[in-house]
Amino acid sequence: MAFFLPPLLLVASNVFMTFAWYGHLKHKGVSLALVVLVSWGIAFFEYCLAVPANRLGSTVYSAAQLKTMQEVITLVVFAGFSVLWLKESLTWNHAIGFALIAAGAAFVFKG
Repeated sequence: MAFFLPPLLLVASNVFMTFAWYGHLKHKGVSLALVVLVSWGIAFFEYCLAVPANRLGSTVYSAAQLKTMQEVITLVVFAGFSVLWLKESLTWNHAIGFALIAAGAAFVFKG
């Protein structure tokens, strides 16, 4: 259970954080102060998921592995968010860049 739960919590926390950081880009007419306050509110839920993910994950993964997992998950969540929410297309350059980052991440998990 401790092996699978941290990545799932990290995925959920990343969805919240991606909305907190980038969700407002569709609503550029909203004041920056309101955007910051709403983003803080969303980020609270991200922390409620990310902190337990890292605490539970530290019993199975090293800190470097948890951080690397977080970064790869962030890219995957952001790619989906970018296409589905922001209606931006991903190019081959994005795909290749993300793949190279994921390949580099694989070395962190290599025994």
